[in-house]
Amino acid sequence: MGKPKTVWVTGASSGLGLHTARALRDAGWNVIAGARSFREPAEQDGMVCLPLDVTKEESVQAFCERALAASPRVDALVQCAGVLVLGSCEETTTEEYLRVLDTNFLGMVRMNRAVLPVMRTQGEGRIVMYSSINGLMGIPFQNAYTASKHAVEGYAEGLQLEVRPFGIQVTLVEPGDHRSGSERYRARGERMNADSPYAQAYARATGKIREDETGGSDPDRLGRKVARMLGRRRMPFRKRIASPEQHLAVYVHKFLPARWNEAILRRYYTRE
Repeated sequence: MGKPKTVWVTGASSGLGLHTARALRDAGWNVIAGARSFREPAEQDGMVCLPLDVTKEESVQAFCERALAASPRVDALVQCAGVLVLGSCEETTTEEYLRVLDTNFLGMVRMNRAVLPVMRTQGEGRIVMYSSINGLMGIPFQNAYTASKHAVEGYAEGLQLEVRPFGIQVTLVEPGDHRSGSERYRARGERMNADSPYAQAYARATGKIREDETGGSDPDRLGRKVARMLGRRRMPFRKRIASPEQHLAVYVHKFLPARWNEAILRRYYTRE
């Protein structure tokens, strides 16, 4: 048997990142996991765990140096780090938008800038970026997150066009709702309160969002699908991993008139 391939996983301490890292470990990958909650480099749970804050250039560089010291190759980079703020478009602050975009979008940009020279030198590599169903369609009161995932979708298309000649493959993973335990990362917008003109609709919509995630798909199954995908000779550019209902919602959003889509989503999230 050959030497295990090495994968870097960001956001690997919780949520879908943790489930993905464990699935890759179980599939035989040498997993180097990064997360802000890892305070010191350590080996645990069969993985090398390194501190990583994707919003800080110096942290990204330190992670890359330590990861390459642990393994001189990086066969794949799987980017799962993400945060979310729930609030109306009107009341979500500029700082909240910037915080979400800095992690969910620019965090991926920073990691890619750091890893691409290594992969080009190797003559091959794989980059997997976690987008979302919300990278394809918007829902109320999750607008900063939706904007960040739309940015990832467009960025990935241009990235693949540029790096394919160097033997580097790019894939967007578009998860639907999963039981990922990410409730603690769903921050309430600082201006959302009972006096908000959106308070009633916000309460209904966020209740539905919470309900959908609590009853969502198995995150371990998602991790195994990503591991199998990384084991193939050629990865798809997009891999949507969602329930049949959510697959249908994407198709409906794509093909129905905008006014019809608005009516369907308003009824579903706010009962209006």
